[in-house]
Amino acid sequence: MENATPVLSRFNLWLMTISAGLVVANIYYCQPMLGKIAAEFKVTETTVSSIATMTQIGYAAGLLFIVPLGDMLQRKKLILVDFVFIILSLLAMALFRNIYALIGVSFLIGFTSVVPQLFVPMAAQLATDQQRGKAIGTVMSGLLIGILCSRTISGYIGQHLGWREMYYIAAGIMLLNGIALWRFLPELQIHYKGSYSNLMKSLIHYTKSTPQLRLAAIRGALGFASFSAFWTTLVFLMEGPPFFKGSDVAGAFGLVGAGGAIAASLAGRLSNRIVPNKIILITISLMILSWVVFGFSGASIAGLVLGILLLDLGLQATHITNQTIIFALYPEARNRLNTVYMVTYFIGGATGTFLGSLAWHKAQWIGVSVLGGCFTVLALIFHLLYSGRKRVAKTEEQPEPVPDHSV
Repeated sequence: MENATPVLSRFNLWLMTISAGLVVANIYYCQPMLGKIAAEFKVTETTVSSIATMTQIGYAAGLLFIVPLGDMLQRKKLILVDFVFIILSLLAMALFRNIYALIGVSFLIGFTSVVPQLFVPMAAQLATDQQRGKAIGTVMSGLLIGILCSRTISGYIGQHLGWREMYYIAAGIMLLNGIALWRFLPELQIHYKGSYSNLMKSLIHYTKSTPQLRLAAIRGALGFASFSAFWTTLVFLMEGPPFFKGSDVAGAFGLVGAGGAIAASLAGRLSNRIVPNKIILITISLMILSWVVFGFSGASIAGLVLGILLLDLGLQATHITNQTIIFALYPEARNRLNTVYMVTYFIGGATGTFLGSLAWHKAQWIGVSVLGGCFTVLALIFHLLYSGRKRVAKTEEQPEPVPDHSV
């Protein structure tokens, strides 16, 4: 029964928020340590960047094949089983001694670390209509702080203890986190009663029939591509002239971005008061401005700090507003909507990582700056072209898009 759904308590919200940050950190621990991994295995920067690229591709695959199950299976059980495989993947990363084996394991780390994308629609389901934007913003702020602080933590540990030790520590954190979720995470009602094959087919239907979802996914993917291009190549910039700094300094920039992520959590609250398309116009403009700043800051710490604040604030506020828009469309299918959005989002991230490493190889920092600027300008163009068009809105009369999928 709908009235049997647990309420969103402050404790449960913070449990999901903290857990989202801890789990998503697994994907980004590698980035400040790529230089050290390359030195140990004596491979090029382009080769070692494949670790970051495959992690994001794995995450996109996990979003596609695991997250939709949140509409079909008991989410708590799904999350706990997934935690077992997260821990095994992290231990394998610490133990393997071949660069190509590490690239393969990095895919598994990304594939299993999709739990935060089960927490976000879970918070949206538990929240009231008035709470929803704030709840999404809170969980997303935890996820985003996890993304950014993970680089600081792994940069420091990689520099002073070793990159393998970071993965041993991460496995221990996941064990403790899994125990906490087993003890306290609530169970929720399942809306979907169809087969897994029909569940996956419905992703195509939602994508074709929901222009708001397609536009949000494209905006998110292009923004995250620029974000990934920056963070993948920052460590290479910091290791060379004029900085000559290690992974700890490159990772410390994550603390700067965390401030932007906290500020971006306000976007969830504002989305209930201001037209979301207006918010997104402002936030994409902030990302474009950040790349202008980066282009003139290849030798300036202050310029990099300012650019990071603008980039992270712009991306995270865009991301939260995108999710607030799509979660209001079909409440019974939030995990599937989130799947379409986040798969596209991380395909964009993987593309940004790959092209960012190539841009660095061909034209160093100026090449990365031009690439990142192009991604964000494209996001603005798509937003201006399509956000004002007449859209098909969900009404009470509209049925579930694939009728035999749900009760």
